[in-house]
Amino acid sequence: MKDIYDVIIIGAGPAGLAAGIYAGRYRLSTLILEKSAYGGQAVLTSEIENYPGVFNEGPVGGQELTERMRAQAAHFGAEFETAEIVSAEFDSTVKKLKAQDGREFSARTVIIAGGAHYRPIGCKNEERFVGCGISYCATCDANFFAGLDVYVAGGGESALEEAMYLARVARRVYIVHRRDKFRASAYTVERASRIDNISFIMDSVVEEADGEDVLDTLRIRNVKTGEISVVTADEEDGMLGLFGFVGMEPETGIYEAAGIELKDGYINAGEDTHTNKDGVYAAGDIRIKSLRQIVTAAADGAVAAFEAERYLSSIG
Repeated sequence: MKDIYDVIIIGAGPAGLAAGIYAGRYRLSTLILEKSAYGGQAVLTSEIENYPGVFNEGPVGGQELTERMRAQAAHFGAEFETAEIVSAEFDSTVKKLKAQDGREFSARTVIIAGGAHYRPIGCKNEERFVGCGISYCATCDANFFAGLDVYVAGGGESALEEAMYLARVARRVYIVHRRDKFRASAYTVERASRIDNISFIMDSVVEEADGEDVLDTLRIRNVKTGEISVVTADEEDGMLGLFGFVGMEPETGIYEAAGIELKDGYINAGEDTHTNKDGVYAAGDIRIKSLRQIVTAAADGAVAAFEAERYLSSIG
């Protein structure tokens, strides 16, 4: 491991891995830090059919796609370390990062690609039933709910995509959305509408989860009428499933503490990925942007690596 890298990339999702590929091709000494699983949120997607170039061979899984990216970054010289960054210093020419285990890392440029995590559903007793009926990852946990009734909270692209995946194994899937129209693309809504065992519960929210050892009761409130519907698991089933897909929350707290400007919780970086600190860039879901998809994250990573290389050339 080098004492000072040309670039350190925080996060090994599509944005961070793409940045690693490009930085390696620019012959920059590159270290990619990831606190948990390589691939980021992309690994939770079972079928990706809108990433350019993958459709002809059939939809590819997120884990497979990001593993290819990781191998490509390694091929071009990127190094990898497992580390959770807990503090950062960006004001000097050499940027410093400190990990939870006490290790310190230094680089002349930093690309922040830490992504975002799923936002809680917001219903009563939610934490109590996580892992006992409540989940946020269909591809991880769908098989636990085979043959059961499953409810999905959310109305965006990911909610409908995950509901369609769950419909393969669940007896029936109910999508609960607080508005009268979905926020997903018309194409995705049409696909979900054609699946026989998917139903829509509009203008509604999951207000409470209940049960003894596992989730077996949901209270769903109509936001327009206030009417409460109580759903209970079939006696033979013994439990219900509830999956939450109500948006994302960026992991930006430590960067705000280091002086990085935020907007609505996200890093305030434009299409050039520049933050308000020289030599520090933000790529992927963690930055303010209109569309959060694998393809836009990868594009951000490429831009950030290009900007880092240009900055390094300018300072000699």
